[in-house]
Amino acid sequence: MLSEKGKYAAATENRRFVWAEIIWPLVLEINDITFSLKQFQEKREKVCKEKNTTITIASRGLVSLVLKGILLKENDTYSIHYKLIPYMRLKAKCDYATAIHEVRIK
Repeated sequence: MLSEKGKYAAATENRRFVWAEIIWPLVLEINDITFSLKQFQEKREKVCKEKNTTITIASRGLVSLVLKGILLKENDTYSIHYKLIPYMRLKAKCDYATAIHEVRIK
């Protein structure tokens, strides 16, 4: 019997997907801590087409990452949390678990 995921599990899955497939690769690609909504949308279109997933999932994931504090939003510009900058500078792998852990450390 297949069961539907709860809304929290779905939200986490969306965040993980968007972080791993869109945000972090985009940050490494442009080599900058900030990116525009347009840059996100272009990357999202490409990834959603490749992965055969809906844009809605990616959009929800983006909003969810902002709510979790991993991304900061100002107008149409997004930036990664300052604690993730060293990972970007080193071009290191930074999965969702690492990102959420770094952001939550006081």
